[in-house]
Amino acid sequence: MTEAITVAEGYHFLEAPRWHEGRLWFSDFYLHDVMSMREDGSDLRVETHVPEQPSGLGWLPDGRLLVVSMRDRKVLRRERDGTLAVHADLGEHATGHANDMVVDEHGHAYVGDFGFDLMGGDPLETAALHRVDPDGRVTRVANDLWFPNGSVITPDNVLVVAETFGNRVTAFDVTADGSLTNRRSWAEFGPLPSDRRIAEILPRLQVAGDGVCLDAEGGLWVADAVGDRLVRVVDGGRITDEIKPGTPVYACGLGGADGRTLYACAAPDFHEGPRKAATEARMLSIRVAVPGVPAP
Repeated sequence: MTEAITVAEGYHFLEAPRWHEGRLWFSDFYLHDVMSMREDGSDLRVETHVPEQPSGLGWLPDGRLLVVSMRDRKVLRRERDGTLAVHADLGEHATGHANDMVVDEHGHAYVGDFGFDLMGGDPLETAALHRVDPDGRVTRVANDLWFPNGSVITPDNVLVVAETFGNRVTAFDVTADGSLTNRRSWAEFGPLPSDRRIAEILPRLQVAGDGVCLDAEGGLWVADAVGDRLVRVVDGGRITDEIKPGTPVYACGLGGADGRTLYACAAPDFHEGPRKAATEARMLSIRVAVPGVPAP
């Protein structure tokens, strides 16, 4: 088995690992901080504090950081002086906590949301994917997604999004104006659940895709939130590789100096109460064969 090494520990719940300008960036939901560190876990920095819970990260073409503020359903922008400004307000658009995000080379940010009160135990409702333009305008670009979560944009302008509770990964073509077209299945791991109760859905998921990242050969690494594993999937749904690090994992990102370090966000579970109360989350690193694709 490929060895998983702990490079950072003592956190609440980590998400959105991104390799950017020679450092690994990530969010801690319940510490409310966005942080960065060197590839070996040294030189830890707090990059910004997000009181309403940070999640997805990305960068505008001019280098300014975008971060999802989950509970108030906003995308925030870190200005050059370090202050945070509201880049977009999804309050009238998202139907649950705003969640993960991918930003393209033109500065369009694609943001998913929960769609329902997951932590409160509500039954599942499908959600939308929204595009935030560089000027902050918000447009719904996809509907009926079963918890849209980690997403990437391929070099040939295909947006791929994991649907955590849908047993699938879905793809769209990204047009020149940022619209999503030609919706299709990228990977199907099992049927859509027939029940909307999360306790009934979870045991029936073959792969609960949470965070994802893309490699240079078109493989998608997926953190399987119920399988305690990372799987590498190719277009069509074939699983080519599996890594079981001995702990649940919820997000992943490729980085390091040669792009061949797979970082994984590990925690005992994803439940809000226990994660707020404990500091048991870790960042793992695992060496893999194929490097990542540089993000915009």
